Amino acid sequence: QVQLVESGGGLVQAGGSLTLSCAASGRTISDRNMGWFRQAPGKEREFVACIGRDGTKYYVDSVKGRFAVSKDNAKKTLSLRMDSLSPDDTAVYYCAATPRTAFYMSSTYLMDQTSYNTWGQGTQVTVSS
Repeated sequence: QVQLVESGGGLVQAGGSLTLSCAASGRTISDRNMGWFRQAPGKEREFVACIGRDGTKYYVDSVKGRFAVSKDNAKKTLSLRMDSLSPDDTAVYYCAATPRTAFYMSSTYLMDQTSYNTWGQGTQVTVSS
């Protein structure tokens, strides 16, 4: 099993940038698909971005061109660079990992939160107008 801890959240003005990090401990993450999800107040948790074991990346339409996901297997960290932030991006952001035995890397699989079995505690991102 792997444990995940997010960091890097905070308050930023609209149009600004922020980078989130997810530190993994325990097992290696090189054999896992990794993803970012977020939950805004009063809304359901939604998919944001992910990176498959083969490096394939997917993003929700609302963040394409603004967010960039990356993974460092040696450092066992997952990152999310967020640019041109807007108040609509305000949410608690979670990192997650699929099971080691999950070999599927299709967009439908990686965008589905039920595909992930390991989650971090979340980090708050607040974007002011």
